[in-house]
Amino acid sequence: MPTSFRFIRAAGCSALLAALLATTTLPASAQDMDGFTGSYLAARSADANADFKALVEYGTRALADRPDNAGIMEGLLVAHIGLGQIDMAVPVARRLTELSPSNELGQLVLLGDAMGSEDWAGVDRILSGDFSVGGLMDPLIRAWAAIGEGKMSDALAIFDDLAQDEVAAQVSAFQKAQALAFVGDYEGAAEILSGETVPVTLNRAGVIAYAQILSQLERNQEAVALIDEQLPETGDEEIMTLRAELDAGKPIDFDAIRSPKDGLSALFYNVGEALANEASPSLVLIYARLSEHLNPDNVGATLLTAAVFENMGNNALAVETYDQIADDSRAWPQAMMGKANALRRMEQPEEAIAALSQVADRFPELSTIHVALGDAYRYEEDWAASQAAYDDAIALYTEDHPAQWAVYFARGIVQERQDLWTEAEADFRKALELQPGQPSVLNYLGYSYVEKGENLDEALDMIRDAVEARPNEGYIVDSLGWVYYRLGRYDEAVVEMEKAVALMPVDPVVNDHLGDVYWAVGRVREAEFQWHRALSFVTEDSDLDEVKPDRIRRKLEVGLDTVLEEEGAEPLLTRERAAAN
Repeated sequence: MPTSFRFIRAAGCSALLAALLATTTLPASAQDMDGFTGSYLAARSADANADFKALVEYGTRALADRPDNAGIMEGLLVAHIGLGQIDMAVPVARRLTELSPSNELGQLVLLGDAMGSEDWAGVDRILSGDFSVGGLMDPLIRAWAAIGEGKMSDALAIFDDLAQDEVAAQVSAFQKAQALAFVGDYEGAAEILSGETVPVTLNRAGVIAYAQILSQLERNQEAVALIDEQLPETGDEEIMTLRAELDAGKPIDFDAIRSPKDGLSALFYNVGEALANEASPSLVLIYARLSEHLNPDNVGATLLTAAVFENMGNNALAVETYDQIADDSRAWPQAMMGKANALRRMEQPEEAIAALSQVADRFPELSTIHVALGDAYRYEEDWAASQAAYDDAIALYTEDHPAQWAVYFARGIVQERQDLWTEAEADFRKALELQPGQPSVLNYLGYSYVEKGENLDEALDMIRDAVEARPNEGYIVDSLGWVYYRLGRYDEAVVEMEKAVALMPVDPVVNDHLGDVYWAVGRVREAEFQWHRALSFVTEDSDLDEVKPDRIRRKLEVGLDTVLEEEGAEPLLTRERAAAN
């Protein structure tokens, strides 16, 4: 029985390090020691940072000292694949499978090479041995290989045979539909994708392919309805552009599958996308890169690759990958949004804003770009520029949708930061109208009311509802304790504030609040202890407008009552007045 594809156990690049660590005896000479150990230490650092370029460099050096080490070869394969260097991985894979014919990763690379060079006999030879990609992949790969050999009837027989299995029926139906569309049978493809015979679940790429097929049949409005049903309220720029073109009556070419290699590329991409939230990022990356190798124009695979790099924390490679998307591609705006996110994580906010501004200038009709630009300015606390971008986005809305709540909420925040409270309150209310009971909005608006001493009863109800929805979010529990404090219900405030500190033990604001509450109930030493803790947790990233370290120091000097008196604020309620309240 062939072995299933389980090299996920290697956990990606760590195979290289595992092999290096497993070396039984280091070379005795100082020269050898420096070479091998230096390569090992550099590779270890590169692995920790998902730095595939460094892994290739230092792993290659390590392999020169250990030319028969299968683990090092596996690590190099993953690094080469991660960089999209399938051709450079092939010689390593050949050497690895000579030493270990059953090595799954090596065989997969050789399979990818055979598919990429359209060596269909080689594909059959690899799959006829002891290697199996696993699951439905083997027969589906064979089906596309048969199409490559001009044996469409053999491919259809494989699809129909898989359709006899309840689990495999949906997958084989979609693959069959793509194969029929590839040979020009759009009617047959559309009949399958309609789901009338076999229910078919479409992912994003499937929706695009089906929409293209319907357009080829001059059924553009059905394609528009398909997008509206399958991807409602989408913020995906490529999908939005495709929908607009379909709605305008523009004929859309079927370019989802232009060759058997494209079919295989789509197959590997679909599997990688399905694994994205479940498997090792390295495994997802391998499927995505193989998909790109088979079809460099598969922008979905390129976007998936970039997203994996972001997940791995290698934002520099993510930026490089997003930049591979051509600026005339419908996916370019989406790629630039991803690039901007990666640049922001690299602490390059100006470059991120420049990337988004470039898209906004070219596509002013895309509301999602203006939202992303507003977010980017908000992260930099450029409140006026942020509000202007959100204004541009909201001006494009022709009707209300629940998903818009987040945009109104964000604009409300930047307006509140500019002391435009009337406008901010209106946007918070609008967000709740679009998404009733949204915990973050309830908390923010309720907390704002508490800070302003307005609508305290309504604020209490709002924050109680927010806590009920998210009982384990410390900042929301903190808000409930704070509203109790402002209402003079100090004993109840203590209970909630202690919960909040348990949930967010190193947050300076929450610890400061607990200190105030302890002071209000006469627990002076504990109050001072919490204020000291709050100061110890203040960092350069803390919002000093919110935590106010100078005010905390003043409370430690003279006490909360005196600070309130100095500020001209209302004094703390006595226990008698608090009880009456």
